Amino acid sequence: MDKRELKGLSKNDLVRLVLSLQERLEALERLVARGRKNSSTSSKPPSSDIVKPPKPPAKNGGSKKKRKIGGQPGHAKHERNPLPPEDVDKAFEYSLCACGNCGGSLKASAQAPQLFQHVELVGRSIEVSDHWIEWSWCPTCKTAQHADLPEVLQQSGLFGPRMRAFVAYLKGACHASYTTIQVLLRDVFGVPSSTGYLAKVVNQTSCALAAPYAELRDTLAGEPSLNVDETGHKDNGKRHWTWCFRARSYTVFKVDPSRGSAVLKEVLGEAFGGVLGADYYSAYHKYMADCSVLLQFCLAHLIRDVRYMTTLTDKVTKNYGQRMLDALKQLFKILHRREKMSAERFAKRMEQAKATVIKKALSAPPRSEAQNMAARFRENSESYFRFITTPGVEPTNNLAEQAIRHVVIDRRITQGTRSTNGQRWSERIWTTMATCAQQGKSAFEFISEAVLAEIAGLPPPSLLPA
Repeated sequence: MDKRELKGLSKNDLVRLVLSLQERLEALERLVARGRKNSSTSSKPPSSDIVKPPKPPAKNGGSKKKRKIGGQPGHAKHERNPLPPEDVDKAFEYSLCACGNCGGSLKASAQAPQLFQHVELVGRSIEVSDHWIEWSWCPTCKTAQHADLPEVLQQSGLFGPRMRAFVAYLKGACHASYTTIQVLLRDVFGVPSSTGYLAKVVNQTSCALAAPYAELRDTLAGEPSLNVDETGHKDNGKRHWTWCFRARSYTVFKVDPSRGSAVLKEVLGEAFGGVLGADYYSAYHKYMADCSVLLQFCLAHLIRDVRYMTTLTDKVTKNYGQRMLDALKQLFKILHRREKMSAERFAKRMEQAKATVIKKALSAPPRSEAQNMAARFRENSESYFRFITTPGVEPTNNLAEQAIRHVVIDRRITQGTRSTNGQRWSERIWTTMATCAQQGKSAFEFISEAVLAEIAGLPPPSLLPA
């Protein structure tokens, strides 16, 4: 619109034009702000922060000294604990016969001997056994007969239980491809193998882990509290989702084509009596509404959403977000000082901080982002603070997000799965890895026990805590 057209407009038309342009400007500012979202103002991963803003200059115009690589002054020293005596195969002692300076005789010292441990690969580190089956001829029946192999060997095949577990560990825990495992077995152990046989070993190991996995999954519904998260998963190019259910002493993964509340109903049932820790995703809202489930919404996600409002150009929304952010920081300040307070004083201080956060949230200005935040607290304020009154419930969903990191790394390296068998394998091996880590167990040893039990027809081991 040029100057002539503007001059021809009435006062009311000019007012309408200005209001229209103001609305367009606000919409564009919101789009720009959304485009500037990063891991600190949204649920985007840190890896998405490809271009970060330059760091502010140092105060007083000085240049900050670059920190040296390695351990920093004042940090506690970390040293490797020596392997226990039961894991030592050989031991050697070294002593002096005479003084290294003057050649004089030496006396025994009260000082404890110094230990130096040395670890080395011995040969190929495998045991290869030949099993010769003798043939016999029966002149009466006129038939050739032979002795049978032991049942364990027949069921085991080329690789024994621990060798199978080693292949499965490389595939599931180390994100190794079949080709990489094939090359490692050939070059390090001198054992040739085909990718088809390695795939067969992994599938057999998956079957051995089926019962321990099912036992954990059936136990989930009875937990007093759970943290849940989900991330994308590709299966043969099609979009799936990996769900993570983290209990206090174990973790269960499930791969499913759906990201909806139907998965929660299938796994946890419609009568889940615990508290579910999760982010603000709609599937959890629907599950809460349909099944009257108690939720603890993640405060870390809330802080990121509030921090996003402080980046907007609209001063009213920005000030509202800053007031909320200050109130949330005060709440976490009290939470971090929990050990220094009595239980009564801590509960009182937390209730005060909670009331302040809710008050700040509900006093929202007439702006869309602020009103959306206020609507959250009008509908679900208690679901943000259930951790205050319910023991064992975490204020954030960090536990589930930490457990799912291994899955995200595996997805990036392996590009997902290609079949239903692959999905089941992923669920079982990820569950085994995460649960053993929580319980301080060796995942490799557990996989070995499960494979041996499958081969020998014994009851499978359990991943439930003793």
